[in-house]
Amino acid sequence: MTWDDHTQRGPLLCRRTEAPSLLTLAEITSMTRNLTVVFYVSGHGFGHASRQIEIINALTALCSDVSIIVRTSAPRWLFDRGATTPVTFAAGEPDTGVVQINSLQVDPLASINLAWEFHQTLEARARKESLLLDHYDADLVVGDIPPLAFASAALAKIPAVAIGNFTWDWIYQRYQNQLSLPPQLLPTIRKAYASADLAWRLPMAGGFEAFPHIIEAPLVARHARRHPADTRKAVGLPLDQPLILVSFGRYGLSAVDWDMVTQTGDFSVVLTRDPVDPGLTIPDPECDHRLYTIDVPALGARGFGYEDLIAATDMVLSKPGYGIIAECAANDTALIYTSRGDFAEYDILVESMPNLLRSTYLDQSDLFAGKWTEAAHRVLAQSPVPPPRTDGANVIARGLARQLESGLRTH
Repeated sequence: MTWDDHTQRGPLLCRRTEAPSLLTLAEITSMTRNLTVVFYVSGHGFGHASRQIEIINALTALCSDVSIIVRTSAPRWLFDRGATTPVTFAAGEPDTGVVQINSLQVDPLASINLAWEFHQTLEARARKESLLLDHYDADLVVGDIPPLAFASAALAKIPAVAIGNFTWDWIYQRYQNQLSLPPQLLPTIRKAYASADLAWRLPMAGGFEAFPHIIEAPLVARHARRHPADTRKAVGLPLDQPLILVSFGRYGLSAVDWDMVTQTGDFSVVLTRDPVDPGLTIPDPECDHRLYTIDVPALGARGFGYEDLIAATDMVLSKPGYGIIAECAANDTALIYTSRGDFAEYDILVESMPNLLRSTYLDQSDLFAGKWTEAAHRVLAQSPVPPPRTDGANVIARGLARQLESGLRTH
């Protein structure tokens, strides 16, 4: 089923109160309460959190009477900065993801061991989580995409919806040839996924076979709110040079030969500094006038988001991930990408990119050696790519609102 099949159905209601006509307005009002949606969000990287923040913002814009609970190991500041309405933050470990040695390397053995340590007690964890859902009087559970979310919702008898572009059983299955997987790891994860009511499958997807009902969705991405030239002027970036934004997210990037990077006058480089997310090692700002360092909290205090910075630059240099690909596509920014270790998502992302945005590969040896010029010229010479749909947050929010309405009709 496509998003259009699912969303073009009659009027949208977030609350539907059926009451005998003899009840007074005050009595009817007293019977109602805010609806509550609990979002379980993987803390692996920032992409899961970033896209769910967009969906949360779209949902609360549609339904002002919805309370949002976020259950995640991702840092709270992501939600404090990005959410347009207050959310209740319930810190917790909903899954284990994969173990990163650094931004560009995965430890498969540690990933599998940690995943099994967690999921062999999934039933006990789900029982505890179901009590938490009862405590919050949850009406709907949304998961991106921890199995714990769906196992807990099933025990609490609450509808559950999955959102994502990959599933953890699909990620871990890749390591079967290299490692001896615990035999019950994948079946345990798939059993939890099978208990979900439906799954919204985003582009660049892998897995999802365990879900009984799947709906295809467009890309979820943040869109710039400011014109690129306005952003450049506001933060002191040159207007007459191509710019590369270096973006390696939560795990940062080890040392780069910045002298080599700045030997060419063809482009300038934008780095970000964030006290709560140190990221890569920032070179001395005086070492070259073509290196610009942007303070992310200060940028936000002036009303600019990271998506505005993406739109203001010509190219982003990063490892391929759903979030950075979607946001480059949404803001017509090219992507220079490097490899990211043994992670199943990588192959699908690389295969999908030519249909979504201008992109080119940079070998890790050239990345660290600062030899970026050829890749920059190559990607800027590419023809524009027809823009994909990037309104997934609004599409999915409408679907979640309908799910809430449907649940109310059954009570």
